[in-house]
Amino acid sequence: MSDYGGDDDDGGYEPYEPQFDDEEPFSPHDPDELDAPTSTAAPTPGPHGTDDPDAQVPTTNGASTPGRTVVEINGEGGAQQVRKNAVVGLKEKKIPNEQRSTTPYMTKYERARVLGTRALQISMNAPVLVDLEGETDPLQIAIKELREKKIPLVVRRYLPDGWYEDWTCEELL
Repeated sequence: MSDYGGDDDDGGYEPYEPQFDDEEPFSPHDPDELDAPTSTAAPTPGPHGTDDPDAQVPTTNGASTPGRTVVEINGEGGAQQVRKNAVVGLKEKKIPNEQRSTTPYMTKYERARVLGTRALQISMNAPVLVDLEGETDPLQIAIKELREKKIPLVVRRYLPDGWYEDWTCEELL
């Protein structure tokens, strides 16, 4: 008796098997189509009616996309600086500590990540920053370090616009 019903061959389960032509090799992409241009239409003009399709509207936060022209407008006298093919670096997207907008409370996900990371460090013989009092479990030691705000880790919170905030474990409640 089978798992799919009767013992007869006509009522049984037959999985779908795709049929391929044995003479022609299977390829998801045709190499001839990749080399040929897909469109012969004229290029569309860039923003604000310019002929440069890579031209970009100046942004207030300095964000840009790779391979584009960036126009930075300084606050003093409206001076402009133009950079071609600029990519905004990761350090330029850090929000200063006095302008952070997220909550100063550690989420349960951040707590789990911090405790797990610190417990792994302790298990690999990292220096312990609290009095052990006979404790040998790395997770319990990490919990004690977190309770005493001694964990030397930084929580980086990315915001939807690509900017980020750094919080030390001592600052988070």
